[in-house]
Amino acid sequence: MNWQQQTCLLTGATGGIGQAIAHALASKGVTLILQGRNEERLLALAALLPGDHQILVADLATASGLTAISEAMTVTPEFSMLINNAGIGQFSALQYTSAEEANEVINTNLTAPILLTQRLLPLLNKDSESHIINVGSVLGSIGFAGQSLYCASKFGLRGFSEALYRELADTNIRVSYFAPRATATSINSQQAMAMNTQLGTAVDTADKVAKALIDQLKQGKTRRVVGFPERLFVKINGAFPSIVDKALLKKLPVIKRFIFQNTKEAL
Repeated sequence: MNWQQQTCLLTGATGGIGQAIAHALASKGVTLILQGRNEERLLALAALLPGDHQILVADLATASGLTAISEAMTVTPEFSMLINNAGIGQFSALQYTSAEEANEVINTNLTAPILLTQRLLPLLNKDSESHIINVGSVLGSIGFAGQSLYCASKFGLRGFSEALYRELADTNIRVSYFAPRATATSINSQQAMAMNTQLGTAVDTADKVAKALIDQLKQGKTRRVVGFPERLFVKINGAFPSIVDKALLKKLPVIKRFIFQNTKEAL
């Protein structure tokens, strides 16, 4: 890949993984359009990056935000890469999750990237290879207690990515699905991180995740799950889900203790 010829719209640029991706791409010479909702944080990030980059202040979870983004990208020459990275987490028992939170998780993590991709598809550079990278999660392949809405959104994003990849297989647009495992960023609540520690769950840094995404682009892989044994669990869950059911049932008391701690503090 000729990185210096890439112009990339990165959504959720000021989040933990977003910032790491921005630094990794900018260091390779990619021109970035950094999207987020906080202008001050976007400007601060842009100032730290090598090269000349733009910021785009908009809330992609709203109709007006999607319109603002698509209008801005209409006048962006050589637009060749879209990274749908923006997302929010969820860590709660479904029965104590509000309808508002449910709508926010599904809209931000699934509906918004679908609609944004739909709007921007006609604008991607068709003369050379272009890229759409959807940042999902290992929980887009393995259902996990206490994160039913988050899993639903990431399962959906994985299915969308796979279908769109096949839909565009005869074009110059390459669609990829990138699935990190647990990452040390603010998307995870303190309770979720404490649970990961209690369960012995491996947690990656945002920089490690960004490097894995760069490697995926270099290698031209359509799908990537970050980390072992997570890659193995994904395969087992796909072929023999009852095995994973039993393994996670043993962890359920610990998971529920942290879920309901989170619920009590929210009430």
